[in-house]
Amino acid sequence: QVQLVESGGGLVQAGGSLRLSCAASRITADINVMGWYRQAPGTQRTLVATISMRTGNTNYADSVKGRFTISRDSAKNTVDLQMNSLKPEDTAVYYCNAVTIFHTYWGQGTQVTVSS
Repeated sequence: QVQLVESGGGLVQAGGSLRLSCAASRITADINVMGWYRQAPGTQRTLVATISMRTGNTNYADSVKGRFTISRDSAKNTVDLQMNSLKPEDTAVYYCNAVTIFHTYWGQGTQVTVSS
């Protein structure tokens, strides 16, 4: 059974920082891309950031550029999201995502709450 295990969510004041981590296990195919998505209540899940596990190329939502940084360890199939200068509108459930040529996998989600 494939697993994506997330950690690092929590409650932080506006302007603060959090670091999310995700570890993928039991995935037998090579992971091409890992990333983070988020979903606030009453909204659709949207992209936050993705990273190519082979090249390290990154992609960010405009709303987080300059504040969030995604990084990966390809050997360990892990991805981190460093979130700085957090804003109340960053409040959401954050989901880890892993894409192989066969499947797209999702983590269970971790709550990030930014108070004003």
